[in-house]
Amino acid sequence: MRIVIQRVAHAAVRAEGRTIGEIGKGMLLLVAVAKGDTRDGIRSLADKVVQLRVFSDEENKMNRSLLEAGGEILCVSQFTLYGNCRKGRRPSFERAARPEEARAMFENFVEFLRGSGATVRTGQFQAMMEVELVNDGPVTLLVDSERKVLADEAGKEG
Repeated sequence: MRIVIQRVAHAAVRAEGRTIGEIGKGMLLLVAVAKGDTRDGIRSLADKVVQLRVFSDEENKMNRSLLEAGGEILCVSQFTLYGNCRKGRRPSFERAARPEEARAMFENFVEFLRGSGATVRTGQFQAMMEVELVNDGPVTLLVDSERKVLADEAGKEG
């Protein structure tokens, strides 16, 4: 799973001309599911997202999590995060999960986020959407389950 996290003052997503998800202060999550992602891995990433200390405390230091700051989440599925542009001019999406698998894992991820106590709104899976955001900071982070796997494997070899 690959997630682009954007700390926002406001975010909204529209499909077919109507707003289907909207939040105030919080995080916009653009989420892609990879082939082979597991429920345990997705649960771990959901926990990481809500616990990331990216909101300011009284001293204006990024020291509060989403839950501590009382923020909301807008979660939007975006398989194109797995677009590989290394060869040619047309991205390859070979590493992205098939839609059926991706939908189930995305829904699991949203449920794990909600299970943490976070307020979560979503886009519409497999729809053409317009995403609007006011980036706060700006703060933009990338969380990737594969980076953890690669780091763990490198540690075992060393």
